[in-house]
Amino acid sequence: MELCPLIKNILLLDSEGKRIAVKYYSDDWLTNSAKEAFEKAVFTKTQKTNARTEAEITMFDKYIVVYKFVQDLHFFVTGGENENEIILATVLQGFFDAVGLLLRGNEDKKEALENLDLILLCLDEIVDGGVILETDANVIAGKVDSHSMDAGAPLSEQTITQALATAREHLARSLLQ
Repeated sequence: MELCPLIKNILLLDSEGKRIAVKYYSDDWLTNSAKEAFEKAVFTKTQKTNARTEAEITMFDKYIVVYKFVQDLHFFVTGGENENEIILATVLQGFFDAVGLLLRGNEDKKEALENLDLILLCLDEIVDGGVILETDANVIAGKVDSHSMDAGAPLSEQTITQALATAREHLARSLLQ
């Protein structure tokens, strides 16, 4: 028996079931094609539901999947068949609300893709190796914002991700001029 709840994966898909941001924390899906097949199957099973006002829960194969939709974004959190649904729903709600805060209420595919770095940081703040670290959306968004505010720091003080984001911003600015 597990001592603490474990998350199998967190998925953010678009309205066609294509990946926007996904993070797998277990070896249940060894290949990328197995992961994509799981994503497609979960999306197909849940797309006809109306999970826009509150989270829905379903059993899929030997997994519990908790999911919620907003506009053209589909949020999923998967746990093992013995996990507590309320804990999975709390993780989903934390992710959902943190993304809403980071995207400033513009939760759509275009905005999500433009802020993919923030969403991936958000995933890192919520779960590490399947273990839940944080579920409070304000705390998650605050930590992610503190990471992204360091863009003005010298390159020697930035992480690789921050340095790449800064370089991308500079390249985009130079191309637009």
